[in-house]
Amino acid sequence: MKYKGFFVLLALLLSATVSAQDLIGTWSGTLNLGGNSLHIAFNLSEDAEGKTVCTMDSPDQSVKGIPASVEFASADSISIRVPDIGAAYSGKFQDGIICGTFSQSGYKLDLALKKEVLVYPRPQTPQPPFPYVTEEIEFVNEDAAATLSGTLTYPVGYRKGNKVPVIVMVTGSGPQNRDSEIYEHKTFLVIADYLARNGYATLRYDDRAVGKSTGNGPAETTKEVARDAALAVKYLRETGQFSKIGVLGHSEGGCVVFMLGAEKLIDFAVSMAGMGVRGDECLYQQGVAISRQSGQEYPFTKEQLRNYLKGNPSPWFDFFLDYDPASDISKTTCPVFVMNGEKDLQVLAEPNVEAIQANLPQNKKSRVKIYPGLNHLFQECTTGLPTEYIAIEQTISPAVLEDLVDWLNQL
Repeated sequence: MKYKGFFVLLALLLSATVSAQDLIGTWSGTLNLGGNSLHIAFNLSEDAEGKTVCTMDSPDQSVKGIPASVEFASADSISIRVPDIGAAYSGKFQDGIICGTFSQSGYKLDLALKKEVLVYPRPQTPQPPFPYVTEEIEFVNEDAAATLSGTLTYPVGYRKGNKVPVIVMVTGSGPQNRDSEIYEHKTFLVIADYLARNGYATLRYDDRAVGKSTGNGPAETTKEVARDAALAVKYLRETGQFSKIGVLGHSEGGCVVFMLGAEKLIDFAVSMAGMGVRGDECLYQQGVAISRQSGQEYPFTKEQLRNYLKGNPSPWFDFFLDYDPASDISKTTCPVFVMNGEKDLQVLAEPNVEAIQANLPQNKKSRVKIYPGLNHLFQECTTGLPTEYIAIEQTISPAVLEDLVDWLNQL
């Protein structure tokens, strides 16, 4: 599950003592939230008519491009609103800094903004030129009126007519692009690049209504996510270009691999941070673990958590809370690599791996591993808290990539 701590506090900015052109650019600042901080950035530009337009980013929440409007701007002051989140900002330009107040839901916080772009180093992100070929493809889910757009990456040295193994990549919960991007970490791109350099093709695709994919909105349940993944597998089989076809899924995608495995649609599966217990138990374990690591007591019992989530009608939660993966796991007879991070606070490794092992049929080619010191994104970490993801430069531990290829080579 991707981190969903959206207590979205944000605003906008701008102001200059010289000219409107001085306002154009990215202005960044940090909100002090009483022991925690939240970085925000406001992007000011001019449209074709010369009007100042702006958007807001919250890098710590992996949110970009929230529409904002400049209500007032003068030589030394600015007022901006961000209607989608009910927020506003007003400030004055002083010595190259905008000093002002951010307000939202009755709260008012000091916010100083400097003209700078926040940069988060991501050294593992692959950079062109690439020694392999990629192809943009589309497949259709007619029932959902959605066209899924993706990237098919062929291995280094691939020649048409050569049948190679291919892996469909399925993201975690929430709207995700084909790279499974979060906090500028492009995990699936890094994995696809590594696999291409080691002889394996991959297909990664944007979720419904994300990136280049269409649809009326995101898949409403994990079952619908699985339906999209099954159609990706079907698309690859119908091309006749590949030998074995497997699925690699992260978090919610880890449930999907067992759904497809149970239907005998795939030749092998990789579950990264996949769930083995029932949905409500997984979410309760997550809440307790994150609260404790943060030095707090979790305020809900499992039943209270269920009632709270059921009280906010959502098809996704309605399905997920009662979904027990045990049945799908027990029907998955293909080889499976189950990998979880020991410091994962979102899908706790020990109870979930134990549940998966208890239900997974014996297969001498299957493998299970809990990685010491790795979090939910399989980064080497300190606390495992989701708030740590953005500060870690590593996108994924090299040990995970090496083990994945070693396992695939033995199939």
